[in-house]
Amino acid sequence: MPTASHTRKLFGLTVRQNAHPDMRRLRREAGEPSLHGNKFWKSSCLTMDYLKKHPLKTGARVLDLGCGWGLGGIFCAKQFDARVTGLDADPSVFPFVHYHAELNGVSVDTWRCRYERVTADDLSRFDAVIGTDICFWDKLESPLYNLTRRALKAGVGRVVLVDPGRSPFRRLAERAEEKLGADYQEWTVNRPMKATGCLMIAGETGA
Repeated sequence: MPTASHTRKLFGLTVRQNAHPDMRRLRREAGEPSLHGNKFWKSSCLTMDYLKKHPLKTGARVLDLGCGWGLGGIFCAKQFDARVTGLDADPSVFPFVHYHAELNGVSVDTWRCRYERVTADDLSRFDAVIGTDICFWDKLESPLYNLTRRALKAGVGRVVLVDPGRSPFRRLAERAEEKLGADYQEWTVNRPMKATGCLMIAGETGA
């Protein structure tokens, strides 16, 4: 079977690569995602490694921002029995989310929405917010900063945003560090694949 070479094992998850026949089929059926949700991003390893070392509470309600294939949220569902909602502005990513959730024996809800439209009332329904590789344009810095601020005011226990280190994200993290008391730090993972980047953690780490 040629499919074995198109599958990765990451932090207890099974992840298909783009060349896998199922991924090609999903792209034909759903269309190519338009907002960079078109593959596995290595920064997901940083998210999973951080959460493995700083676990969420069992059964936490998690919002996965700009979820793409949803691997961070799926990790939370599998590792912490979390109730996960994957948010993305591009609904063509959702078949990839549901596929990988089913592949890993969990379920994830999906929600089509833009960051600026997520209200404080929406956020009050979650215990934690995560987001990986989502601050790649300058224009995303303010919406994500404002969402983080709304989340903390709404009682979200922890916001964890992760990025390979682009300048819009670094500005976001520095702003959150200064004004919201967030923790901004570099992070490196060597296994199962090498990835480097930075994390912004706002709120209580026990959330």
